[in-house]
Amino acid sequence: MQDEVNEKTIALCVQCGRMTAGVLKAAMRKYLNGAERHKQKKVQRRQAVKNGRAQERSRAKERRKLEKKQPHGKQTMKQLMAKGAQLTNILITDDNIKSFDRVARKYGIDYSLKRDSSISPPKYMVFFKAKDVDVMTAAFKEYTGITLKKSKKPSVRKKLQKAMQRLAKHRERVKTRQKDRGQER
Repeated sequence: MQDEVNEKTIALCVQCGRMTAGVLKAAMRKYLNGAERHKQKKVQRRQAVKNGRAQERSRAKERRKLEKKQPHGKQTMKQLMAKGAQLTNILITDDNIKSFDRVARKYGIDYSLKRDSSISPPKYMVFFKAKDVDVMTAAFKEYTGITLKKSKKPSVRKKLQKAMQRLAKHRERVKTRQKDRGQER
């Protein structure tokens, strides 16, 4: 009878200054530990399939994929209507709509903007889901607060002009020194 011998070849790549028995031993241990962990993961996967955990994980992955596909924040009207919710709207007359965009993203609102350019200055209609009315009112209050603060603040150009005027007045004051100390001859 002839015994069959299985031979396995392993290639280890070690970068070192000097190859010693200790370095070779450490490299082999690291490889064997990795192989052992790999085997344990396979066994755990098999047990998970038996217990039904794998199906739960796959369902969770599918839900995450669906959530990623659905757009959030600023959308087109078509995307917003595709969600099947009733829509309501608010009229905004501000040109700086970017600040509203930041607030809406903060509150996680799905909305769509439509510009009505037939009126001068143009107005914007903000469409959103009817069930988000409470969240939308909170976001809109914050947005109006931001715009009021901006309108109350003086512009940087005006501040710069005032500073230039003060500097010009300061330069006009030229001090003249008199050498006469009040002594008469």
